[in-house]
Amino acid sequence: MLTKEYIKELKNNGNGAIGDLVKEYRDSSSLTFILENLGQLPKDFDGSFLLDLLGHKNSTVRLWAVKTIGKLGNEEYLPLLKQTALNDNDTNVRREAVSSIGRMRTKKGQTILTEILQDNDPKIVCQAIRGLLVFKGDNEVDNSLKQLLNHENEMVRTVIYKEYFAEKKDKNSQPHTESYDYLKNVVVNADTIETMRLLKDESIHLTFTSPPYYNARDYSIYPSYKAYLEFLAYVFREVHRITKEGRFLIVNTSPIIIPRISRAHSSKRYPIPFDIHPYLMEMGWEFIDDIVWMKPEASVKNRIGGFQQHRKPLAYKPNSVTEYLMVYRKSTDKLLDWNIRQYDWQTVQDSKVPEGYETTNVWKIDPCFDKVHSAVFPVELCKRVIQYYSYKGDLVFDPFAGSGTVGKTAKKLGRYFFLTEKDKTYFDYEVV
Repeated sequence: MLTKEYIKELKNNGNGAIGDLVKEYRDSSSLTFILENLGQLPKDFDGSFLLDLLGHKNSTVRLWAVKTIGKLGNEEYLPLLKQTALNDNDTNVRREAVSSIGRMRTKKGQTILTEILQDNDPKIVCQAIRGLLVFKGDNEVDNSLKQLLNHENEMVRTVIYKEYFAEKKDKNSQPHTESYDYLKNVVVNADTIETMRLLKDESIHLTFTSPPYYNARDYSIYPSYKAYLEFLAYVFREVHRITKEGRFLIVNTSPIIIPRISRAHSSKRYPIPFDIHPYLMEMGWEFIDDIVWMKPEASVKNRIGGFQQHRKPLAYKPNSVTEYLMVYRKSTDKLLDWNIRQYDWQTVQDSKVPEGYETTNVWKIDPCFDKVHSAVFPVELCKRVIQYYSYKGDLVFDPFAGSGTVGKTAKKLGRYFFLTEKDKTYFDYEVV
């Protein structure tokens, strides 16, 4: 009977014992069990039996065979690993072969990894980059990697940019959990871009905002849709700069309709959340989630009325009861656990989300109406975003603050706020 203990005993018995065991058990599940339980191998381990397994019909067996060969660190196996990396029909097996080549950290392996940079699969290229970064500082390696800055795949470009072209952080920069006192609980009546230019890099923890809708309100008139998108791109590029590493941007927006100028013309609908998304990805935001804010049908403008009268196909126009909350994270190679570990135990405990939190990406929240501002955040919407994406003591930013609901809610939840609002009417109305 196959057991972990039996495999360990055979491994320690010397060369050939595991090879004989593999000959005895030829089914995929047994072979996988044997290979994944080999653990650390002695220097004189005979891995010749692994070569036949590189052609096994089961991809999991091939993957573990490649992984085990990599443990041996024997350069004699490099040609076989190269062949597997280039020709296997399973991406995971190919990636493991590239990883095994990289772990050997040899000049021959370096040459092979450089060749693999030309592969068509970006996941394979990224794995080769990872192996070559061990040799960073070698002119030949650096030149090969820097050429990938213009690679067609965004994952590859991001890795190369970060390693060679991104500005290095100031070692004296502010700790991750802290924010500057001069930004805490402050509202600025000024252009948001001009204001953000005055802020230091990595100053804020969370941005939650609803940008002005394209030519749908008196306060949001732009010469063209392209100009509108470019304006938003400029704003969120600055937000990216002032956002701390690995922290979040949540953008509330939805497609909008520009009314027709006469009955001889049709109205125009603009898919804002989808059109701004490529800009955000290009500037270094990582897409995390799309949350749908669902409102009661009675609270939205009636678009279905005409269709209800005649019900003619092609003329169907449903009532728009949803908006999007697009969730982005500032790109980083660090996992979320790193962000969380920056906080002390008590802050983590105090910031835990209470019971009754939403478990889906559809949030049913009634809209809010205001006598001064025509598009205000419901407090419940702000509450969820701030609780789910920040810790107590964090600095929450809204570049289009309007009547200041984000600031008021942040303060009640034990966070600090920093708001900018260009319109004097709304600025005077804010009570935070």
